Amino acid sequence: MKLKSTCVQPFSCMTLSIITAISLSPSVLAVSLHSPQQYPYRQTQKLAQFSDQGPSERSQILQQANALYNQGDMKGAEENLRKLIKQFPRDAFGHFQLGNVLFRQKKSEEAISAYKEAIRLQSKYALAYNAIGMVYASESRWQEAITEYQKALEINPNYAEALTNFALAMWQTNKKDEALSSLEKALNIFKEQNRNEKVNQVERILQEIKKSDDPTIS
Repeated sequence: MKLKSTCVQPFSCMTLSIITAISLSPSVLAVSLHSPQQYPYRQTQKLAQFSDQGPSERSQILQQANALYNQGDMKGAEENLRKLIKQFPRDAFGHFQLGNVLFRQKKSEEAISAYKEAIRLQSKYALAYNAIGMVYASESRWQEAITEYQKALEINPNYAEALTNFALAMWQTNKKDEALSSLEKALNIFKEQNRNEKVNQVERILQEIKKSDDPTIS
């Protein structure tokens, strides 16, 4: 069965925007990239070990990048993150965040390179694999996106965002059963984590899939 062109593009755009939006929120920068409940890796604790100058200078640069990002100044955020990487070249988190900023500027290949450098420095960087998948998905390179999501899920099978993104890519390649299975798993994980906004988003996606598959549902 071939997906109708009228539903593929709007659906993919909607899901990429509501599920996989990248954020440089203050809580992310101040504490860690993710909670231990969600993922088994704590980034900032490891990264602080890379510098003899201590975490204060690194944190200050990240805060400046975050402020510029929130103001919509992607070039300014990029400059600060490149400054961070110059001072702390083994800072995987810095490379990852640079990738996020480059992705927001639609610099796909540069973003992928930044994510890959983060992975080179920290091989089990599930978020970076997921992010590479997002870049490919934004260009409708679904098979490549699926491969990256699978790598993220090999590292952390309970990575709900990657499960969701994987499901969307599977749906775009007409693999409905796999998409629904992955979405249901993501939904259960989000519920366990009491992340109600994500729960609502995944439930809306499930509804969209059912509507597109059943013309009697309005």
